[in-house]
Amino acid sequence: MNTAVFDRRESVVRSYCRNWPTVFDQARGAEQVAEDGTRYLDFFSGAGALNYGHNHPALKQALQDYLAGDGVIHSLDMYSVAKREFLETFEETILQPRGLDHRVQFPGPTGTNAVETALKIARKVTGRTDIVSFTNAFHGMTLGSLAVTGNSMKRAGAGTPLYHATPAPYDDYFDGGTPDFLWLERVWEDSGSGLSLPAAVIVETVQGEGGLKAARMEWLRALADLCRRFDVKLIVDDVQAGCGRTGTFFSFEPAGITPDIICLSKSLSGLGLPFAATLLRPELDLWEPGEHNGTFRGFNPAFVTATAALREFWQDDALAQAAAQRGAQLQGGLERLAALSPGASYRGRGLLAGVHFPDTEVAEKLAAAAFQRGLLVETSGPDSEVLKVMPPLTVTEEELERGLDILIDSGRAVLPRAA
Repeated sequence: MNTAVFDRRESVVRSYCRNWPTVFDQARGAEQVAEDGTRYLDFFSGAGALNYGHNHPALKQALQDYLAGDGVIHSLDMYSVAKREFLETFEETILQPRGLDHRVQFPGPTGTNAVETALKIARKVTGRTDIVSFTNAFHGMTLGSLAVTGNSMKRAGAGTPLYHATPAPYDDYFDGGTPDFLWLERVWEDSGSGLSLPAAVIVETVQGEGGLKAARMEWLRALADLCRRFDVKLIVDDVQAGCGRTGTFFSFEPAGITPDIICLSKSLSGLGLPFAATLLRPELDLWEPGEHNGTFRGFNPAFVTATAALREFWQDDALAQAAAQRGAQLQGGLERLAALSPGASYRGRGLLAGVHFPDTEVAEKLAAAAFQRGLLVETSGPDSEVLKVMPPLTVTEEELERGLDILIDSGRAVLPRAA
């Protein structure tokens, strides 16, 4: 395995390659192949950027045709055929069927750009500065996003104080029965509390990096109601949990809520190309032209593959139904894995799920054992205490069962009491 140039020239900040010490060469569907020919089931899915697997043929063909026809690659926020086709398809396939009238803003190409945009417009519209976020949240690595992120290691990397953000307890942070919003409601209505009314609340319906805690639908509805009563904007960060990962295109759909602002990225392009969007209620779209911009906003090849993904997977509910079946299969397998270790428990929703272990060393050992057996999975949580499993939404029943068998076998090898 030739890794000399990586060791010689690449920054030591690299992380995933430390857990998976191999050189990948090819990929298709739910599988990656190393240059030595070793095949790996990929239940990492590009940290959620590959919901439809690697190199899906319909998406890849659309991109190849566009490039072969000398389609515009870079155009900032100028009009283009590719952008028009994406917006028309997104409107017809996603927004209108869900009764959403949000404007679509294209910030820079990553999830943290979508979040920064959301925070910035919420502050501009309300004239307030503070944002409420939640314990164990993760929203990105730029300064505004880090301010509303809970992980202390990632926050420390900022190298500067992080301002204008207030953490609140996420669902079930205490005991599952505590009125979670009692504190927020009290301080928001009390002019003597010392805390100003915030511009917005930002929330993940499933905390992808924070330990796979999934908020209950009644909790999300109560949060939306609280924000509405105090005219605090509700931002849903759907960067990882969106684009079908939890079973519906937007992860908040089962709760029946309509966020003021929605952040999308990761699998929005469908093929792993950088692409992000921030969706705003029309009355919040108060920008001056050029007031928020970026050189790589609206990357045309990503418009092309995103449009192809919407047409391929979201014209009907076939993918959602299949993903629901695979989600149930995944939950059953993960519950079998959890049963091998006292105190372990299933977490997550849909195909964004995992197992929490009381022993904070177990999940990383399991992930390493799975890699040795040909399966890519990662860990999650503030202490990497959760084994995190994200197969592509297009994974077959057989592929998923094979991956679960590897996890069970890994558990029996690693867990001290497993038989």
